[in-house]
Amino acid sequence: MARKIKTHLMFEGCAEEAMNLYITLFSESKIVEIEKYGAHEAGPEGSVKRASFLLDDREFICIDSPVKHNFSFTPSVSIFVECESLAEAQTLYKKLSLDGSVLMPLDDYGFSKQFAWVTDRFGVSWQINLA
Repeated sequence: MARKIKTHLMFEGCAEEAMNLYITLFSESKIVEIEKYGAHEAGPEGSVKRASFLLDDREFICIDSPVKHNFSFTPSVSIFVECESLAEAQTLYKKLSLDGSVLMPLDDYGFSKQFAWVTDRFGVSWQINLA
């Protein structure tokens, strides 16, 4: 049986910047640990070798891949956020879509009073739902 299941995000050089944005958007959020590549290691010096962070007490891990890939994040897997207020949904929509893209603008779609689906500037897909 798995000890713990975590979401793993693989970036190519912007893991720390992404974590720093995400922890400002959710309460009970922080960077738990961060290990960076040193000189003469597999990745560029100062990039994230492995890090863990909390978003609303849910643990995520991330890396900056030292290998360039022909793939990135895809909307087929997204982080789904249940918001308690319209103000929270609007704030997340605005900040996560900034310099990213909007797949579905914040609106009433029948299945939700307010729902949005965005891809942030790092390529991570987020679904924002007013609970």
